[in-house]
Amino acid sequence: MLDAVLSLLGGLALFLFGMSVMGDGLEKAAGNQLKTILGKMTSNPFSGFLLGLCVTAVIQSSSATTVMLVGFVNAGLITLRGSIPVIMGANIGTTVTAWILSLEGIGDGASAWLSIFKPSTFTPFLAIAGVVLFVFLKSDKAKNIGLVFLGFSTLIFGMDMMSSGFKNPTVESYLGGFFESFASNPLLGLLTGVVVTAIIQSSSASVGILQTVALASPGAFTIGTTIPIIMGQSIGTCVTAVLGAAGANSDAKRVSAVHLSFNVIGSTILLAFFSLFNYLIIPGGFGFSSIAATPLSISIVHTLIKVIWTILFFPFIGALEKLSRMLVKDNKEKSKEAHIFDDRLLATPAIAIEHAKKVTIDMAKLSYQSIKDAFELFKNYDKKLYTKICDDEGRVDVYEDEIGSYLVKITGCDLNETDSHETSKLLHMIGDLERISDHSVNIAESAEEMHTKGLSFSNNAVEELGVMIDAVNEILDTAITCFSENNLELAEKVEPLEEVIDLLQQEIRSNHITRLANNECTIELGFILSDLLTNLERISDHCSNIAGCVIEMTHNSLGMHGYTRSLRSGNEVYDNYFKEFSDKYKIV
Repeated sequence: MLDAVLSLLGGLALFLFGMSVMGDGLEKAAGNQLKTILGKMTSNPFSGFLLGLCVTAVIQSSSATTVMLVGFVNAGLITLRGSIPVIMGANIGTTVTAWILSLEGIGDGASAWLSIFKPSTFTPFLAIAGVVLFVFLKSDKAKNIGLVFLGFSTLIFGMDMMSSGFKNPTVESYLGGFFESFASNPLLGLLTGVVVTAIIQSSSASVGILQTVALASPGAFTIGTTIPIIMGQSIGTCVTAVLGAAGANSDAKRVSAVHLSFNVIGSTILLAFFSLFNYLIIPGGFGFSSIAATPLSISIVHTLIKVIWTILFFPFIGALEKLSRMLVKDNKEKSKEAHIFDDRLLATPAIAIEHAKKVTIDMAKLSYQSIKDAFELFKNYDKKLYTKICDDEGRVDVYEDEIGSYLVKITGCDLNETDSHETSKLLHMIGDLERISDHSVNIAESAEEMHTKGLSFSNNAVEELGVMIDAVNEILDTAITCFSENNLELAEKVEPLEEVIDLLQQEIRSNHITRLANNECTIELGFILSDLLTNLERISDHCSNIAGCVIEMTHNSLGMHGYTRSLRSGNEVYDNYFKEFSDKYKIV
């Protein structure tokens, strides 16, 4: 008996550990694909349903998908209504594991070709392949696939250990009595499913344990006993999402409320229907109470329940949204708080990086707008616009602090080489964007000084500055656009334009010295002009850094300085762009 208990506990530990390792490996291996898929979330319910199904089929955890959705809604990446069909798809996607484990039920007398599909047959080969991939290869992708193989092998080994423990005669007698009590009381089976799944926080794992019992002790329980337990397991898995929503905004909490409501209401309706017919109207008439459960029948029941729920509730997505708003009231104080980032997204670093990039794009657009506003002050000074520029600079500083802190958190995650490289580049880029914003304030201060003192540049100086400002506007627009659209062709235009701006600065300074010698300009205006030229030139430098980061992110190989040197070493594309911009921004 002691050996059986130890086998059960050890097998359970290995089973849960293997499922966790396999899930982590799948998530890491699919990281970049997840980023692409989740980035295509739309308001189309059917697309959202397929999205939830596909993502959960990959990571094999509806709880993990729902926790990610909580993070997306909290960060404003998706609406509450848009998350509901994703949850429905996730409920079906999580059934894949049960189908794979049901293959373990292929009997020993099966034909040779059929027994190949039995997991315990090929698990040793998977384990060996997993060790080779994880230990001997350096590629992140290979290591992640190795983790999947090792996790699955450990899971199956744990399943076999549990199966051996369940085959002990004493354990079998206890199991028989345990499941016999569920036969006449489906509510007890439902509650058991809820409690067990809430403890291990994985419906896939709890269904797998149920399949192991059915495999080890044929006839220990029937399909009729299985149905309430599986319904309970679907409710128990909601605990992870409920806990994950702690500290989130109201809409994010409503995501977990929808997940819970969907499973509780679905279980209530189906359990009432099942009990009414199977116990009252036609006792045992469906045959559920006499057919012994098998791993295959459990996976079928598991899938059918999820599909029926989805068919029932899909037309009532709006009603589920209203119900969640009734269950979770708005917190007026917290609703005013800005939720730029959410640590829940860190569970999937690729998605967290993508969100950080989107927020960085917002920061870039704000910095660019500040520069355009600052230029406008020279044409028509407005105190309100000056104040806005200063306020926007403060907002950009907040962006830099929050994005930087979040990127540092991301670097603490287990990143592959590509994600690590992109995180590093974003950290550099936000520094350039913050400095561009600082230059907008410097330019605005120069405009304010000229307005306060009643100063004005000569006509020639105004025309020359106009040419340089137009060039800076173009380099800003090109740099920000190439970053937001990841446009490599645009990025290659920035460096030649930056050199043209450098030459413009030198020419304007030289012309100013000539005007100063001819008493056409004052020393005071010369200081203002010099500061203005310095700010414009440095803005173009920061734009060059941004474009360099875009190119480096794309190629993931060439260093920033190496990139600049390569462009200025007889590059035909560079030379053509340089000539084009030299002709376009020429001081007459």
